[in-house]
Amino acid sequence: MEAQNLIFGGSVASSIPCNQNPIKTLLYPRLITFLSSNVQSVSLKTCQNFTSLMIANKGLRIRGTLQNVQSDVTTGTGDDLKGKVSRKKFAVFVSGGGSNFKSLHEAIANGSIYGDITVLVTNKPECGGAQYARDKGIPIIPFPKLKDGSGLSSNDLVIALRHYKVDFILLAGYLKLIPAALIKAYPRAILNIHPSLLPAFGGKGYYGTKVHEAVLASGARYSGPTIHYVDEEYDRGRILAQRVVPVLAHDTVEELAARVLHEEHKLYKDVVAALCEERIIWREDGVPLIQCKDNPDQYC
Repeated sequence: MEAQNLIFGGSVASSIPCNQNPIKTLLYPRLITFLSSNVQSVSLKTCQNFTSLMIANKGLRIRGTLQNVQSDVTTGTGDDLKGKVSRKKFAVFVSGGGSNFKSLHEAIANGSIYGDITVLVTNKPECGGAQYARDKGIPIIPFPKLKDGSGLSSNDLVIALRHYKVDFILLAGYLKLIPAALIKAYPRAILNIHPSLLPAFGGKGYYGTKVHEAVLASGARYSGPTIHYVDEEYDRGRILAQRVVPVLAHDTVEELAARVLHEEHKLYKDVVAALCEERIIWREDGVPLIQCKDNPDQYC
């Protein structure tokens, strides 16, 4: 009872409505602080029958069942993949409107992607992408720590993502540098989409309209989205896929951005579908390739 009061009592408990998703409540900072203590084993219960949460050896495991927890995420049947590959689980990271996040979620809903978005991570909990997640019943984790004291540390984020059984992390307009602890925990499993043909117009400070402004100012004749694996530097990981968009003679920033974004949505859905279908292989020199769905001997 003392441990229960420590985590859910006082100001923390008063800020968590009893009808909230208990999975969300367990990620409040004071609980994570408690996870880092030297407690060997303790059982907790919430008002929604979040049965027997066990904290042991500073790890997290669930015993029993979750009741009264529902999600609005709609998934396709994936009948052609059942028994061949496991259904993948994703964490999506956003900082803004989350148009790529929404596009991926819709593709999952119509069955184009054999996976599920199990959690959203954001450094801006009031952004459009976070609001969309709330509307769809997708849990939200603030990261990194925010000025108001909420949010998780890098190590605690890894614990949380493991709890949600995340297979892959998809950055979709997330503007913070991914910490080394997360990259180490998810090797070859973190993807980012960038609105230029990397390695051109990438790196720190190149995001959003700034990328398109730089492309137009350079006189480049082509642009387009790039999907790459994430390492410890901005936009420097191994390139997985690109799609070319011509730059027209009298393009405005808004016109170019709109055409690139249209291709971003299509490319990201294609790549995530390939992830789910386990069609990504690695050459001996460390270059990732996507096998074509209709002919595995060819590469997209």
